[in-house]
Parts: sequence; structure tokens; C-alpha cells
Amino acid sequence: MPMFKAILLAGTIAVASPFGAAALAQEIVNVAGIEATRVVIAPPRTELARIIKAGLSESYAATQKGSRAYTQTQKLYFFYGSRHFEPLWLSQDANGKVVFSANAEKIIDVFKRSELEGFRPADYLTANLDPAAAGTDPAKLAELETAFSAAAIKYAQDAFGGRVNPLDVNPTWTIAPKRINEAELLVKLAGSDDPGQILLDMSPKQREFIALRSVLSKFYDGSVIDAAVTIPEGSSLKPGMKDERVTLLRQRLDVPEPEIPETAGAEAQADITYDEPLVEAVKAFQSGLGLAADGVVGPATVAALNGGAATTKEDIIANMERWRWEPDDYGRFEVEVNIPEFRLWIKKDGEVVHTTRVVVGTPKNQTPVFNDMIQHVVTNPYWNVPSSIKANEIKPNLLANPGYLDSQNMEMLYGGKVVNASAIDWTQTNIQQFHIRQRPGSRNALGQVKFLFPNQHDIYLHDTPSKSLFARTFRAYSHGCVRVENPMEFAGALLELEPKLSRETLEASFGATERWFNLENKIPVHLSYFTLRVDEDGTIRSYGDVYGANKKVIELLGL
Repeated sequence: MPMFKAILLAGTIAVASPFGAAALAQEIVNVAGIEATRVVIAPPRTELARIIKAGLSESYAATQKGSRAYTQTQKLYFFYGSRHFEPLWLSQDANGKVVFSANAEKIIDVFKRSELEGFRPADYLTANLDPAAAGTDPAKLAELETAFSAAAIKYAQDAFGGRVNPLDVNPTWTIAPKRINEAELLVKLAGSDDPGQILLDMSPKQREFIALRSVLSKFYDGSVIDAAVTIPEGSSLKPGMKDERVTLLRQRLDVPEPEIPETAGAEAQADITYDEPLVEAVKAFQSGLGLAADGVVGPATVAALNGGAATTKEDIIANMERWRWEPDDYGRFEVEVNIPEFRLWIKKDGEVVHTTRVVVGTPKNQTPVFNDMIQHVVTNPYWNVPSSIKANEIKPNLLANPGYLDSQNMEMLYGGKVVNASAIDWTQTNIQQFHIRQRPGSRNALGQVKFLFPNQHDIYLHDTPSKSLFARTFRAYSHGCVRVENPMEFAGALLELEPKLSRETLEASFGATERWFNLENKIPVHLSYFTLRVDEDGTIRSYGDVYGANKKVIELLGL
């Protein structure tokens, strides 16, 4: 029974699901005064049950004892054993015809409506799910039973952990795939009066996922989606200018037209002056997206206005897929960075308590997507130069100018001791055998403070002396780390729950010596990649696909 093996031997991570002893055909007995668990295996009573038992026994015997697969196969064997190995999904009608059970029909209804979850019904309602084709052939009926189990497991896995491996989108996206416990899921489905709802509940509970799913439903239920008001490109529109696009801007931002005096006559034309009420509405829109709130409608603002209104079904499904990769629980007090948005938040119990702009990695040196815990804050940090920068930037400069490191307030170490870089022949020497770091100071690339969450990428949040980049709309300029616009304000909000550490403590340590501070309460940090965000009022905001990852997800999903 190879299909059974495929179902039972897949590596999984358990979903929290309590199952009682009775469900696994176990009972507590007393032997010589000692309590023991006895497994009750009921003999099969039909040919179909005997075939199912043979398949389960084969899988049980083939798995390594003590492994996760062994435990799951054992649980499923015990479960079927408690029911004489009778099938979960098949039953007989009044005429003795084999049909799907009532529970199976409820799951089929979920499959049929799976478009509303961003899925394809054909992925689950496969051609082999046909009781009529199986007839009364025991072997075919056994295959039908296992095929239905496979379809239910596939749907649950897709809903719980997504259909795409994050590493296929980007090899630096080190998000641990979320996996269900297949055997326990089948037991739970079979024992429920509403197995369809169990499958639906496998999807994320995050507010924005639910909001995106609600918008997606409008593409299928016949609802009319408001047509987007598109702002044509053109010269930058500044306050006081007259421009035909002003009328469209008022429609897009819901700003009333100025009243035309009754004395103006019937031939009076609409006022196309970029006036103060519209300027304030544009500033509010720019501020909400982290744009420079100057009221000037330039290329970036036009792109944001058009992108925010033109949401596609494919974009919604791709962003829903990425929500399925996210942790179920972000933590009561946590930090979020959304790369396409170039913005950071601190949230407490789901409410934003601090937000600021950030600079992320360039498309060439991308900031990876992953989850971790902030554990340390370092003031007056050394900047330890990465290997790629040593080879591609430092060495060429040393060849041109032996005193380059001193000019950058840097030092070179070998065996833990500082060496004179200008005395080395760099035409004959491998720079990777040396450690290079930039000393603390006003010109240090990390500024005055960095926030560490030790990880394989050597990525962290930090200050920067390059403050001018925060005024730009596009802020992907770093070598991968995340630069924070207002690091000390961020530090003050971040350390709210720290009993012995505060912003004032950090500022008092500023100087020429690197200082480390360990957090008593580790803080979850989530580096994510969402090109669509949904506000509390349902407004969808769209951001540029800075790394092309959204497009890649769409391709991998076959959309």
C-alpha cells in the first residue's frame, strides 16, 4: 500500500491536539497492583477492513522504532484497531452501495469552496475520489479510503503551513516550515461532528490574513469591487498649481470639490487648483505610508496612490500564502519589520506603541526574512566588517591607499592583536585571514547603538550616521542589516518591560568603549515581507515588490 506509506511516513511537527485513551484503543488495567496501559485491537470483520489492516501493519513494521513516524503510525494503527479497521470516509447507503460518509461529505464541501482560501479545488477533489469507480472491489475501496485521507491531509497542510517552501522563494528566508501531525489530524477529523470546520480552522488567525481572505471572497461571490481611480503620471504637482489631475486626486482621497458660487453661471468650470484641503489630504496619505509628507505629488506618491487602489487577486493570494508561514503567536510584546514598507513597529498586546522608518538591504544585499529574539543592546559598537565587504571594498581601497583603514577609523587584527595594514603587501596577501573592525565613534557605520538577535545571517537593527536616507521614499540601501531612524526613541519603547535598563541607562554609557547590555526579557522580532497591508478599517495599502519575492510566490503558486 504505497499511498498509505506516503501518508504515514512524512516528517511532521505536531499540532496541539488532545486525544483521549479511548480514541487510541487503550485502557488502564491493574496487573498485580500496578497500573498499566493495555492496547485493545479489534479484529477486522470485513474484507475492506482486512486490507486496511494489512496496509497499516506494513507501514508500522517498516518505520524505525522511537521515531516520530513510528509514533504517528502506531497511533493511527491503534485508532483503526479500535474500530475493527473499518474505514473513516466510506459507508453504505440503504441499497448497500458504497458512498462517502457524512463526515467525508462535509470535508468535500470545504474542498469545493477552497477558492475562498486562495486554493484550487482541483488540488483536493482529484479524479480518484470516486466511490462509483471503486464499485465493490475491496482493493479499490481501500485505495479510495487512503486517497481521501491524503486529500484531507494535503488541505490541512496547505492551510496550516502554506503550499510554497520559503527557501524556494529566497534561500536566505530561514522560516521553519510548519507541519501538521497527520495521524492525529485524521483521528481528530474522524471523531468530530464537523470535520470541515476543523480544516477551516487550520488557517491563520491573524487579523490581516482574515481581512485579505474577506477581500478575496469578493472576486468570487459576485460583489462589485470599487473601480480604482488611477492618477496619470506627469510633472510634480505642487500646492497652488492648476492641473487636470486635481479632480482625480479629490476622488481618490475623498476630498469634496470646492463650492462654485451661484453667481458664476452655468458655464463655470470645476476648480482644478491644488488647494489647501487637498494638500492636507495628500500629506496625510504620504505620512501614513512613510513617504515624505511634503504635499508634493511626485512619481513616488503617484505610484503609491495607484498601487494602493489596484489590488489584484494574485497579490492577495500570494500575501495570504506568506501569512501561513508566520508564527501563530507573535508574542504580547514584539517588534515587526516589513521590508517592502521600509518601516518598523513595536506592538504590545497587538497595539502599536512605537513606529519608525527603517533602511533595509539593497536588492543585491537583501535583508532576509526570519523570526528571532532580541537579547542584547550594545552601545558604542564596533562594526565588524563582513567578508564580502573586506574583499569587494576594503582590499581595493588598501591597494590604492595603504592608510585607508586609519582614514575610516578602522583597525585590522590577526590572532586577536592589532596589526599595521599599511605594512602588508596586499597584492600577495589574502585579506580574509584578518579581522577588520571600525572603532566606536561618530562615523561608525552602526552609529551609537545596535540591537542584537544572534542569527546565522549576522543581521541586526542599528543606528546609522547616514540620516539623509530616511527622507527618501525608497529605502533599500544597506548591506542587509536594518537601520533605524530614531534608535534612541526605539530603545526607550523597546526597554519598557526591562526592570534595570532604560534609554537613559544607554545614553549614560555613550563614549569610546563598547558596552553590552543583556535583556532580562527576550523580545520576539519578526522580519517579514508583505506587499499588501490591511488597516483596521479594511483599507488595503500596497507596497513595491522591492526584491521581486511577491512575483516569485505568484509564479510558484501557478497563478
